[in-house]
Amino acid sequence: MPAPVDSSDALASSLPAASSTDPGDAAVEAGGRSSSGVDDPTPVIVLLALAAFCASATQRVLDPMLPRLAEAYATSLTAASWTITAFAIVYGCLQLVLGPSGDRFGKLRVIALFCLVAALGSALSALSGSLGGLIAARMLAGVGCAAVIPLAMAWIGDNVPYEKRQPVLARFLIGQVFGLACGQMFGGIAAEQLYWQWPFLVYTGLFAAASALLWYRAGRHEHRQVCARESLATSLGHVLSAPWARVVLVTVFFEGATVFCGFAFVASHLHLVGGIALTEAGLIMMAFAGGGLSFALLARALVPRLGEEGLCRTGGVLIALAIAAICVWPTVGVAIIGCYLFGLGFYMLHNTLQTHATQMAPARRGTAVALFATAFFTGQSVGTAVGGVVIGLTGTSAALSLAAIGVLPVALIFARRLASRARALLNPVS
Repeated sequence: MPAPVDSSDALASSLPAASSTDPGDAAVEAGGRSSSGVDDPTPVIVLLALAAFCASATQRVLDPMLPRLAEAYATSLTAASWTITAFAIVYGCLQLVLGPSGDRFGKLRVIALFCLVAALGSALSALSGSLGGLIAARMLAGVGCAAVIPLAMAWIGDNVPYEKRQPVLARFLIGQVFGLACGQMFGGIAAEQLYWQWPFLVYTGLFAAASALLWYRAGRHEHRQVCARESLATSLGHVLSAPWARVVLVTVFFEGATVFCGFAFVASHLHLVGGIALTEAGLIMMAFAGGGLSFALLARALVPRLGEEGLCRTGGVLIALAIAAICVWPTVGVAIIGCYLFGLGFYMLHNTLQTHATQMAPARRGTAVALFATAFFTGQSVGTAVGGVVIGLTGTSAALSLAAIGVLPVALIFARRLASRARALLNPVS
């Protein structure tokens, strides 16, 4: 009996012809190496993970500090929350500009430059003496952070063969996951201290170090770029012209919408329905990062064992079960286990989507991954808005139920599309 064929293996052997609509895309993949010519990408990936840690931590550091900001600047929580909103708006809006810039000028160079911008934004955040000044500094930090994770993923796509890429992306993910956890943890600790601005100084130093080291690596490895000068519309049109790219982008939009329709309100549900203190609920949410870290550490074993389709199916089921359990039993024990399984399932599904995002348009990988990030960010925003409306009408239980019901078909349909695509690549119609 023949051995089953993993879809990732099929894709790895067939992608240049199947995923590309431009001869230049195939040329990038044909040699098995990128234009950067990096024999061992590990040192650069470590630096990229450091930059991703800083970007994620900077994004989330003010979440638990809002009451302290309101007190420090004698304002309301709503006004203080603009320090988070302003960062998110700038971060999302710049994705489509920074992706093509990475393709044109070199991904490591753009990341290094914008890490320096993020360092400046973090330093100004520590020095700000007014809420308006802090909001402006956070916007500058958002500009710097916007380039890091999408272009880092694109650089990994340039330098790691497809069949090895998902475990490598998962290891890069460790920096991002630790950043999410440490950002909230440092913010919570700093909120109770006299000098609450100290986390910004820590991130200033780390961003500056990452910038200098990445610029040095760029000087050694990045020479001529694959992508010729072209307009943003041309770059985006090229990516969107590929049918599989549209499937990935639509899927990640609905993934973000369904997952964050519930995830954004888990802490509120634990507090309002389960009677758990907000501080405790925030600590429980850190189990989500633990699930993501577990996937990153186990990815080398899980990816070949489950395959891409299995990762999507299992991830979708874990997310749905976790949200449903938290919805029905909002206790501390169930919430910790649920958030852990939520994180594990989410990164099983999302990391598979990320891997395909790096292959949607090889010659314009920065543009493709930036478009992917924009779709995911937009989906998050829509899902959170819908969840907020549902909560206003019926309560948090309904929002979590909607998320649990919605995410399962998203994961299962994408798994089925993966299976169909693998069969089509193995048995092309002549």
